[in-house]
Amino acid sequence: MAQLAVTVVAKDHSVWSGSAKSVSAPAADGQIGILSGHTPILSVLNAGTVRIVDVQGAKIEFQVSGGFLSVDADVVNVVADKVVEQPTAGA
Repeated sequence: MAQLAVTVVAKDHSVWSGSAKSVSAPAADGQIGILSGHTPILSVLNAGTVRIVDVQGAKIEFQVSGGFLSVDADVVNVVADKVVEQPTAGA
């Protein structure tokens, strides 16, 4: 199965990076879901939750205050002003 290379950064530091099956984020025009093979995109992010499912199936969540998301060639970059990791139940 193809994977996504995902990086989550705050404006002043790296927060998380790794391989993932999927990413979901609060894009400016609605929630966006990203899987391997997604069309290249650059989108403004609203405040909300970025959800990542890593290659082992673990769910990772971050609250972001806004920023942007880019996708190109199975590489996903999330850049936000502020990022707070959320505890996930049953992960």
